[in-house]
Amino acid sequence: MTGPFPLPPGTCDTHVHFYDASYPAAPTTVLRPPDATVADYRDLQAALGMERVVVVQPTTYGLDNRCQLAAMAAFGESARGVMVVDADVDPSELARLTELGVRGARFHMLPGGAVGWDALDCVAEQIASVEWHVQLQMNGLELSGRLDRLRQLPVDLVVDHIGRFMPPGGVDHPGFEALLTLLDEGRTWVKLSAPYESSPDHSAVLPLVDELVRNHPDRLLWATNWPHPGQPTPPSPDQLAELCHRWLPTDALRRRVLLDNPTALYGF
Repeated sequence: MTGPFPLPPGTCDTHVHFYDASYPAAPTTVLRPPDATVADYRDLQAALGMERVVVVQPTTYGLDNRCQLAAMAAFGESARGVMVVDADVDPSELARLTELGVRGARFHMLPGGAVGWDALDCVAEQIASVEWHVQLQMNGLELSGRLDRLRQLPVDLVVDHIGRFMPPGGVDHPGFEALLTLLDEGRTWVKLSAPYESSPDHSAVLPLVDELVRNHPDRLLWATNWPHPGQPTPPSPDQLAELCHRWLPTDALRRRVLLDNPTALYGF
């Protein structure tokens, strides 16, 4: 990036979605964004100087991962994926997806998600064989009630969007304390992304980010959440980079979170 907020070489954007109306929407979906293409995303990559990307299956397509896999293929070795599978997934399909660069199974525990809590343990057991992680999106305010179950997963856990606390409850909320407990145990990661999913007022999320950065910089990831589905006014590239610098104010922090941590987790 040539603007005032450069990102380090090798920066990885760990959460993006692609949309193409030629693929059928799942009957469970509540969100049908307009098309968002590889060419569109390459413009953002160029603007921010990003080199690596993690493509995440959106709720729009349910269990049909084809749209995201096609996008991943366009980026070659610079892309990894997080797809949606259910308890009936065949080991041969897990092997195929792993060969294509998939490294995680997504669980979206909010309206529109295709796979629910009832399948979590079974899927986690199956993906352990291919060394994937579970990627989880839920209302973080409910994390304390799920803590024991999540800490017993046989795989690493990645929590979306700063925990997606709706609304942000502060650093002393039991849900946030549960997230810190998971991080303390060394098998959980948190994505610094999409503060608008918690609150339209980004300042409400900043205390949570600051606490995470202060205590667990080695367990954090960063993402744009492009193309910001459901947001009427998506952030500009400069706004994304500026917010990244606010969250990660030193070169050492940015290198760790934008480069070193995703390299370790996704196997670049």
